[in-house]
Order: sequence, then structure tokens, then C-alpha cells
Amino acid sequence: MAKSFASAEDNEEKEENLEVLDDGVYALTTGGDPNVGAIEGEDFLVCFEARATPVMAKRWLDQLREHTDKPIKYLVLSHYHAVRTLGASAFDADVIVAHAETKRLIAERGQQDWASEFGRMPRLFVGHETIPGLTWPTLTFADRLSIDLGGSRGTVELAWAGRGHTSGDIYAWLPEQRILFAGDLVENGSAVYTGDAYHQDWRTTTLDNVASLGARMLVGGRGHIARTPKESGQAIELTRRFLDTLVESVDKVRTSGGTLKEAYTAARNALVPEYGGMPVFEHAMVFDTQRVWDELQGKDPVIWTSERDREVWGLLTD
Repeated sequence: MAKSFASAEDNEEKEENLEVLDDGVYALTTGGDPNVGAIEGEDFLVCFEARATPVMAKRWLDQLREHTDKPIKYLVLSHYHAVRTLGASAFDADVIVAHAETKRLIAERGQQDWASEFGRMPRLFVGHETIPGLTWPTLTFADRLSIDLGGSRGTVELAWAGRGHTSGDIYAWLPEQRILFAGDLVENGSAVYTGDAYHQDWRTTTLDNVASLGARMLVGGRGHIARTPKESGQAIELTRRFLDTLVESVDKVRTSGGTLKEAYTAARNALVPEYGGMPVFEHAMVFDTQRVWDELQGKDPVIWTSERDREVWGLLTD
């Protein structure tokens, strides 16, 4: 019997918790749904991630406003995926920041990604009718961008660590507090979605660059907050281990002449013991397997459309 498509039948409401990580540093954890964050400057806010719709974004902002009424100057988007970007209008930010590659990907495939992700996980798109259109960054950079928080609050360092979850993922680093908002480069207690990934870079140099920061606390794209240096390192290695097992399982089947479906079965079986009970595991595995298979043949990420989603899902799960 075929699995129900992606997360289309996942209707369970997740508990959302605003957590204060340090003075003026906040994160919203969402029971395995995408996490978001905010950092107080002297007289403004830097928000990290936008959620999928303005309605979903307002839920987060309503909680944040219980702690601070500072205006939002910067909205930072870690990458181009719809669940991270389409709620941006609710922030009324002066500046929307992303990597230059993220802006390129929005132009190339943002509309298709919007339709794809809405079909895959409709529960995240509450109030989808309020989305005014694609979110466009107004400030982009290639390697690093520093935001001075003013007064004695230090800086937020935005940086590209290398190709990973997408070709344009960035993180937000608070060097004084040693707190890292890693976006989907790191997941902590969630399966890892890799449908647009560059696995070979991600699992080696990119995660090495993230690990070299030596974070005291780490907020991943999904899952729990890592609250100590040890836990932060473990979260990075949990992500790396998922990627290693995924790639090695698919490659073993491919090089032995097996089929894509056999590669999916092998990778799923290898990952189930550690990751099978985590959020989005069954959802991610289908798209992850297809992307690894393509990458091992030298292909860049193919655009996911609603039609391609269903085609690949049916091929691997029927």
C-alpha cells in the first residue's frame, strides 16, 4: 500500500514555544516544524526566517511582542524555500537579507517551489490566501555580512559556509554570545530534507565550517535547541551522520546496478533505526533519495514541481 503523500495528511497542530536564549535573543521552536528566531539590537530587531504565510508569521510575532516592541529592521532568510520566505510581508522589515544565490533561486524556481511545498505540507500554510507573492531580498551578499547591533550588543555575522541544504544557505552567528542560528544546514531531532542539496559539500567542508564556530548554543532549522557546546557539536554530527548514511546507501545500490527504488529502500532501512521516529522522515526520504541519485550522476538539483513531486513519490512508494 502506498504511503500517503509527503505531509499532506499531517494535520496535527504542533506546540509553539518562544524560548529566551540570552539577553535579547529569542527562538521559536515548533515541535518539528521550521524554527525561527530574533535578535535585539539597541533600537531594532533582526529576525531570522519568515515562516510560510503572513498569518503564521504573525503567530510568532505576537509572542515576540510580549518581550520587545522594537521595530524590525532586518529580516534574514536562510534560503529560498517557501516555508522560510513567504510570510515576509508580516514583518514590515526595512531590509530583507539573503545570499545572492538565494535571490537567483527565487527567480529561477520560487513559484514552482511555492506550489510544491504547499502541496507537500499544507498545514504550514495557514492563511495561504494572504501571501502577496514571492519574497524578494532587498540586500544580498556572497560570503559575509556583518550587522552592527548598536550600543554594547555586538554584531550579527551572516555567512555562507558552502553549498549544503541548497546552494545559497546562510547562518546567523552571534560571536559574543556564541549562539548560532544554523537554518536547515543543521537539524537537531528531525530528519534532514535534502531534495535541493549538494550532499558531498554539505557533509564535509560545509559542516566542518559550521562546526569550526564552536557554538555554545545552536538553533537548527527543525527540532530542539542545543544548549551546550557538546549538544551543539552533537547536532552537527547528527546531521552529518544522516547525510553520510543516505549517500553511502544510495551509492552502494547505484554502483552495483540496482534501481532507484532499491536505493530508496536501502537508504530508508539504514536510517530508520536512528531517524525513523523523527519529524518529516517518511516525507523527506523519497525526495532525498532522488536528489542523491541525481547528484551521483553529476546533475544539479532539478526543479521540484507539483507534478514531479507526485511522479517521484508514486515511483518510490507504490
